[in-house]
Amino acid sequence: MNAIESCVEPVDSEVQDIETHQRALGNCRRCAQMTGPVVMGRPVHSTILSLGQAPGDREGPAGRPFAWTAGKTLFNWFSGIGVDEELYRSRVYMAAVCRCFPGKNPQGGDRVPTRQEISNCRYWLEQEFRLLQPRLIIPIGKLAIAQLLPVNKLSDVIGQAHSLELGQRQVDVIPLPHPSGLSTWFKTEPGKTLLAHAMALIAGHPAWRETMSVEAWFLAI
Repeated sequence: MNAIESCVEPVDSEVQDIETHQRALGNCRRCAQMTGPVVMGRPVHSTILSLGQAPGDREGPAGRPFAWTAGKTLFNWFSGIGVDEELYRSRVYMAAVCRCFPGKNPQGGDRVPTRQEISNCRYWLEQEFRLLQPRLIIPIGKLAIAQLLPVNKLSDVIGQAHSLELGQRQVDVIPLPHPSGLSTWFKTEPGKTLLAHAMALIAGHPAWRETMSVEAWFLAI
């Protein structure tokens, strides 16, 4: 079996399982302090899962994750390795630590989800791990990275590929910083260089190459 045959369009039942999962997720009301709606990516059956932190106040009305300024920065990073926003959204399953807007912090910025809220939403992430069996996970931001890897400083984990055991399978994890406009980490050293290393690792990962080359193959026929 070649790369095209091994990772092309998922069978209908796999997509239907994701759609069923997302319908249940869309009805979740476990966290009283969170503001809906539940924000989800497309029901893509992919071997690549990206893990954001939590939607901002713009993502709910837009109906998709990373729909505002942070998203523009994020997709600029991926454009640098040849994948535009539309291709990314159509080929990568976009999850998050929490799927609803946490609300504003009275001291400024968005409220950080509580441990209980993170635990409540972890149920849905575990279901996605089971359904997708990802080969590559891309956590975006320190809160997301911390759900998968021990992290003190971003410079300790970004720019490297890590291995994580999920169930009885080994999964590669390549973390990214959060693309918030308030952050300067990825604009200054060593963050700027470490981000470039991380993007190169993603671009060279077998799951990434296969997934994105399949799309190019379909467009060519």
